Amino acid sequence: MNHPMHAMYGGTVLDAAARNKVLRNTYALLAVSLIPTVLGAWVGVSTGVIASLGMGMSLILFLGISFGFMWAIEKNKNSASGVYLLLGFTFFMGLMLSRLVGQVLGLSNGGKLIGVAFAGTAAVFAAMAMLATVVKRDLSSMGKFLTVGAVILLVAVVANIFLQSSALMLTIIVAMLGLFSAFLLYDLKRIMDGGETNYVSATLAVYLDLYNIFQSLLSLLGIFGGERD
Repeated sequence: MNHPMHAMYGGTVLDAAARNKVLRNTYALLAVSLIPTVLGAWVGVSTGVIASLGMGMSLILFLGISFGFMWAIEKNKNSASGVYLLLGFTFFMGLMLSRLVGQVLGLSNGGKLIGVAFAGTAAVFAAMAMLATVVKRDLSSMGKFLTVGAVILLVAVVANIFLQSSALMLTIIVAMLGLFSAFLLYDLKRIMDGGETNYVSATLAVYLDLYNIFQSLLSLLGIFGGERD
């Protein structure tokens, strides 16, 4: 069981210094992970390799490779290999983001929308980080509900490949924004409380939250704020 002030893992109590070290290392690796993400998105937009695939094939590719990466990262999280695998994963995630980025860049104000989405993601991160430091109660019980929400969302995404419903897609995007904002609060609070002792695993969790928040914001901005020549 996690406790708001400290946690017991493997017979050792994580003190404030240990928790702060994990948090600092997580933030540092998270900042570095943005570089391969941007590089992957640039490669994807430049080559059009992801845009040339159908949505169904893209989803299969995404799920297969991303879950493979996450499994490998967790298996190697206590070694330098885990860091390299994480950076490789963020490059792949940038590559998968390139379809959306390319579509937004096709708008006359696409560059501005990407900047706004990035600023919005940073604002959500700052707000959730501040909230995580203020909230004193244990949020570990949120994990089950958030996981169920993520599974339902994934099922909806797969279903909409066949349904092609604009209304359902918009609902999915809004739900994704709310769900992963809550996930971000949960993950940051977990790290701060000592519920995560490995900074590679912590970075992976926070990165996925921010990735989905950015993707959701960019999609909404492209739908409602996009301008065409």
